[in-house]
Amino acid sequence: MSLYLEHFGLREPPFRITPHTDFFFTGANRGPTLDALIYAITQDEGIVKVTGEVGSGKTMLCRMLLERLPDNVESLYLANPSLSRQEILGAIADELGVPTDGKATHSLTRALQDALIQRYAQGKRVVLLIDEAHAMPAESLEEIRLLSNLESKAAKLLQIALFAQPELDERLAATDMRQLRERITQHFNLAPLKKDDVAAYIEFRLRAAGYHGPNPFTSEAVDMIAKISEGLSRRINILADKALLAAYSSGSHQVDCEQIRIATLDARFSPLQPKSAFNLKPIIWALAGAVTTAVVVFAINPGAQSLTPATLLPHASSSVQPAAPLKPQAPKHLPAMAKSDDVPLANIRFGPLTRQHLAQHEEWITHAPRNHYFIQLLAADATQTGRVEGFLARAIEVLDPAQLRVYRSGLSGSDRVGVIYGDFESREEAAAAMLALPETIKAAQPFPRQVSKLH
Repeated sequence: MSLYLEHFGLREPPFRITPHTDFFFTGANRGPTLDALIYAITQDEGIVKVTGEVGSGKTMLCRMLLERLPDNVESLYLANPSLSRQEILGAIADELGVPTDGKATHSLTRALQDALIQRYAQGKRVVLLIDEAHAMPAESLEEIRLLSNLESKAAKLLQIALFAQPELDERLAATDMRQLRERITQHFNLAPLKKDDVAAYIEFRLRAAGYHGPNPFTSEAVDMIAKISEGLSRRINILADKALLAAYSSGSHQVDCEQIRIATLDARFSPLQPKSAFNLKPIIWALAGAVTTAVVVFAINPGAQSLTPATLLPHASSSVQPAAPLKPQAPKHLPAMAKSDDVPLANIRFGPLTRQHLAQHEEWITHAPRNHYFIQLLAADATQTGRVEGFLARAIEVLDPAQLRVYRSGLSGSDRVGVIYGDFESREEAAAAMLALPETIKAAQPFPRQVSKLH
C-alpha cells in the first residue's frame, strides 16, 4: 500500500470504507443535515430518525455528530442493534456509571432515571445514538419508546437518535409500532449522491488525503463510478480505491474506464432494490367488450424516462417478454431470493437438516401470501455449514420442524443462508410468537419479516 500511496503522491488512503471524520463530505446536503441534527438533538424533545441505504454514510454522520455535539451534551453510542431490552438498559447504565447489581428491569430503569435527573440538574443533556436501528428486535424498539418517556417536570431526560436503513420505516408502519412512530418528531434521509456530487466527492477525498496533482479520474471514469455505485458513498470508495490500484499496477497515473471496469468486476455489487420506486400499485383497465379484466402492475419511478422490464430488472435477459405472468413461478432449484447474477451461489455441501429445510422453503414460498410474516431466526454465510446445521439440530428439539425453513440468497452481496420459522397473517402475530420462543432460540435475536422480502 505504501507504493500505491507514493505512486499517486498521497499522504494516506483516500477511499477507505471505515468512517474517518477527516473525510466527511459536506456536499450533497450532508453538511446541512449534520447541522440540523445537532439543532434537533439539543433543542427538540422527540426521537430523531436518520435513514439511508446501506453505504449511504449514516455511520459517518453518526461519528460526526459525536464529535460536533456541544460540551454540555453527554453522548451514548450503541453500535450493536441486536441487544435485548435488558441488555440495552445495561449498556446505558454502564455508559452512565450506574451499577446494575442484577437489578430487575423496573429497578434498573428507575436507577437510570435518577442518574439522568442528576445530570439534568447539572445543566447537561444526554443523547443516545443507536446505529443500525432497523435490525433491533421488536422488544428492544419498545424499550426505546419507554426510555423516551423518561422526563423531569420540564423536559425530556434522554434524547434518542436512530440511524437505520429504510427497512425501519417499514417496521414503524406496523400497527404495534404506532406509539413509537408518533414519538419521532424529526426525520432525515440520506439520499444517494447525484452524478455531479460524485465528482465533487472523489475530488474532495483525494485532496483530503494529500493529493496535489490534476484529478487522476477522467470524466468518463467518474460517470461510470456514479452509475455503477448508484450514488452510494461506500460503493464509490470501493470502486475508486480498486481503480487506483489497477492504475498503479499498470504503471499509469490516470484512471479511465478500463480501470473502472476492472474495479467493477472485482467488486461484484448487487443492484439496489429501491423501496419507494418499486411500490407496486395495481391499476385495473376495464376493456370494452372484454370478458375478463386485465390487471397491469406499474412500478412507479419518477426519475425514470421509461419503465420497461429491462430497466426494472437490471440483469433481465433480452429474451424476457414484457407480458410476464403475474402469478409467481415455482423455483426449479432455489427460491427466487437466492438468484443473483452478481454473486454466483457456490456449490456447497450442506448437511442433511439444511437440505431438508431448504426443500421445505421451496415448497412453502410458492404459495405463501406475500403480505404474511415469518420470524427470522438466523442469518449466516453459506460456508458456515456446521453452524447452520447445528442451529437446526437445536431448533427442531424445541420448535415444530415443519415450520422451520432455510433459504439461500446472493442478493446481499455474498452467499448467505437464513433460517426462518412460521407463517403468520400479521406482524402482530409474528411478534407475539417471537416473544413466546424458547430462550435458547431468543439468544439468536430473532425478528419478524414479511414474506415479500424473500421475493
